[in-house]
Amino acid sequence: MTLLGRVMAEAIVHHYGRDELLRRLSHPFWFQSFGAVMGMDWHSSGITTSVIGALKRGLSPLQRELGIYVCGGRGRHARQTPAELEHVGEQTGLNARALAQASRLVAKVDSAAVQDGFDLYLHAFFVTPTGSWCVIQQGMNAERSQARRYHWLSDHVGSFLDSPHAAIDGQPGGTILNLAHAGASQNRQASLDLLHAPDRTVAVLKQLRNGNVAQERNPEFDFGDEPVPHLQMPAHHDVQASDVDLKRLHGVLAAAADRGPKDFRELLLTPGVGQRTLASLALVAEVIHGAPARFSDPARFSLAHGGKDGHPFPVPLRVYDETLRVLRSAVNRAKLGNEDRLAAIRRLEVQARRLEKAAEGPSFEEFIARERAVSHRLGGRSVGADPLAHLTGA
Repeated sequence: MTLLGRVMAEAIVHHYGRDELLRRLSHPFWFQSFGAVMGMDWHSSGITTSVIGALKRGLSPLQRELGIYVCGGRGRHARQTPAELEHVGEQTGLNARALAQASRLVAKVDSAAVQDGFDLYLHAFFVTPTGSWCVIQQGMNAERSQARRYHWLSDHVGSFLDSPHAAIDGQPGGTILNLAHAGASQNRQASLDLLHAPDRTVAVLKQLRNGNVAQERNPEFDFGDEPVPHLQMPAHHDVQASDVDLKRLHGVLAAAADRGPKDFRELLLTPGVGQRTLASLALVAEVIHGAPARFSDPARFSLAHGGKDGHPFPVPLRVYDETLRVLRSAVNRAKLGNEDRLAAIRRLEVQARRLEKAAEGPSFEEFIARERAVSHRLGGRSVGADPLAHLTGA
């Protein structure tokens, strides 16, 4: 995951720039798809920790060259964010104090101003040499055994108390007190007034206790059906047919069967790169180049390299390694000014999108059964499985 995450980040920065990578990370649909195509459990709170950890490890040696600095992380690593930002400031000349202040405010908003029953345990701060930043936080509700992820993007933050989130990803449920909403300004002011007038506070509380205060609905706090960006995940953990847009999958398979764009043979079809690897490359390319609407079914991207928990199938290490090798080679050539292979990978994704309009293919169940049947030949691995099982066919 560290190697694939790094090379995909490099490709995005090369094609679209650093700020685009931050925008992608702030999009919960894309983030979930990114983790799934890297082989992490597609429907697990651990996808956030694993993706953040992989990017921090993978981008650390390239941070000056790439211009992406990753600070913080899970638990004690989150508390080290201000010190790490200070180090970034020394390297880039950025105002580390202002960045650390933003980090603290983001954490305070999601832990105090937004009271939703989820306790924060992960805080990751991505920043570029120009001062653009993105924050990903995650909280856990122990009683419900559910996680909620909070996405922030500096371009989106006019005020930390004016609906500042780029997105929030988590199952709805329970009462949420959101004092960071733009419509809660009167409530915030009333809270300050009460702090400055304790006698009045006590009097109001007594009236509430005695039932003497009429409960009126303030229209300024009626947010109606205002949509909040979030990713609605199903209750089940395994990948099911209902989680995948089958036409999109068929487009990927058709592009791979057609051996990709016409110039793909000369550029990428080296020994060892077959139809199965091309299908994975097409899904990886979609995560690099796809439009936001393409990530409404993140489970589909787990079909590139499976999942470490064995869902939808064990990670085919041989396919994973070939995907990584081809993409790494393409990015390295692009750094030297030769865009041919990286451009061909992009055209593979374009061809998959074009073919999906009319492509036909196996049912979801048939596709998964076929992947599981050949798993041992492709070096299939999952957590808890015998690491040598693929050598014996077990």
